[in-house]
Amino acid sequence: MTSLRPLGSSGLQIFPLSLGGNVFGWGAGEEQSFAVLDAYTAAGGNFIDTADTYSSWVPGNRGGESETVIGNWLAARGNRADVVVATKVGLHPHYRGLSAKNIKAAADESLRRLRTDYIDLYYTHRDDETVPVEEIITALDDLVKAGKVRAIAASNVSPERLDASVAFSEAEGLARYVALQPHYNLVSRDTYEGGLQDVAARHGLASVPYYALAAGFLTGKYRPGADIDSVRAGGAAQHLETERGPKVLAALDKVAAAHGVEVATVALAWLAAQPTVVAPIASARTVEQLPALTAVAELKLTDAELTELTAASA
Repeated sequence: MTSLRPLGSSGLQIFPLSLGGNVFGWGAGEEQSFAVLDAYTAAGGNFIDTADTYSSWVPGNRGGESETVIGNWLAARGNRADVVVATKVGLHPHYRGLSAKNIKAAADESLRRLRTDYIDLYYTHRDDETVPVEEIITALDDLVKAGKVRAIAASNVSPERLDASVAFSEAEGLARYVALQPHYNLVSRDTYEGGLQDVAARHGLASVPYYALAAGFLTGKYRPGADIDSVRAGGAAQHLETERGPKVLAALDKVAAAHGVEVATVALAWLAAQPTVVAPIASARTVEQLPALTAVAELKLTDAELTELTAASA
């Protein structure tokens, strides 16, 4: 049985891989999504990541499709108490920004779609610098006091605003961020390492990186000349054009061969071993894609392997 990890100071215990819900209701229909969710929980997983805006960018979708699929699955399986559900506020087409009024209205809509009376982890999806951190934190604290949210977190935020948010929470005795969701992976290290990582470490925030597999590039299936049928193929293939991308793939291939595991598993294991990181986020459209992701829970890389991968991605 895989040991769960503490999610910062929240008291929540999570599986070391968060299942990304961005494909539910977009790349995967409801039946297929249910199968992926079933397989993830059967493998010991309990940490599902979504957002109110998923997948508003798809023609014909309005936002909320992913939450609706997850809510229907929770209701069908009767397993709400066994799953840690994370969702986000601020980017839904009808609920943009982080005003107090917007945060509270959007939370109620998320609760309705998720068919639950509480959200385990509620992220601000992207910082809204037109709103003072005091207003944002106070609104989130109101949701916690009302029992609608168990813990709060931030994504896509500057080190300065993150620092100011935690300082305000602590000064006023309000709910404080317990986690941070940054863009971070083996080929995209610059936005997190340094300032943001330092703030997260100083405040004991758990890091839950998104794009952990660089839109699929770090699965190893994107190679020169390969033609991949995926909704994210363009974003992944661009890494082949860089100096870093091919070097990282070569190092991943070597380590994966040594352990007899998939390239994706090694990429996630490198991320999971980084300071502050508790659970990378990765999504699967099909049940077949899942074992390479959940296997991160069992793979421990040596110090030499971690050093080699870090050097290749420098």
